[in-house]
Amino acid sequence: MFFNFFKKSSSTEVEQTKPLTQNYDDVLKIANFFKGETGVTFDKQTSILKNKVTTFCKHREICSFGELLKSLKQDSVLKQALIDALTTNETFFYREFKQIAQLVDIVKKGGQKVEILCAPSATGEEPYSIAIALLEAGVRAESFKIFGIDINQDAISRAKDGVYKERNVRNLSKEQLSKYFKEENALFILNDSVKSRVEFRVQNIFEPSFKNIGSFDYIFCRNMLIYFDKETKLKAKEILQSLRKNKNQEIFFGHADLF
Repeated sequence: MFFNFFKKSSSTEVEQTKPLTQNYDDVLKIANFFKGETGVTFDKQTSILKNKVTTFCKHREICSFGELLKSLKQDSVLKQALIDALTTNETFFYREFKQIAQLVDIVKKGGQKVEILCAPSATGEEPYSIAIALLEAGVRAESFKIFGIDINQDAISRAKDGVYKERNVRNLSKEQLSKYFKEENALFILNDSVKSRVEFRVQNIFEPSFKNIGSFDYIFCRNMLIYFDKETKLKAKEILQSLRKNKNQEIFFGHADLF
């Protein structure tokens, strides 16, 4: 009876243990789904998208893009994880500072309490840069509030932490680093005096609920439209324009955000 161990498995048992076939060939439906949800297009980066989504699937034991698509439509947590995986957040303090300086000058001359939207905010460098620049110019902390939004949940979490590496703060002076950060183990930890002036939230500008975010005196939207096609760029611009308190105030777009 001990020889039963060596008996061949039945065909049913073989089918049950046979690994599922992986199919990571056609990423187009994933690209279309992602664009519909976020506005981001990968039309010129299909191979990069395919590699990233394939890795995403394998890490989660999802055997095909078809299975992924079905799950994405039912699982909001999985959808957010894919958004986090496919959106980039590499930036640094005082990037394209000329526009920030223009804003500071306008705010100082106005002398009024202002609310500023920064979309996208990535890991926080831009909204915090605006806050530091305003404080450096002598604008009272209670005179401004900045709202930073991004579709990347991980980026927002890091923004709230306010902890950065040296490369992220390379454009700041030693005096500014000493004044607004605490250096610890080669990391730069932002002071609460700056963090308290910025409120972050995960937000997609194309979601219907976005209209409830409020209205703003000034809007920064730099390096987001570069990921959209022309039609989506115009739609995003229209949405952001609807949030302006002063309809004559131009939105601060990035130099690469061409229409």
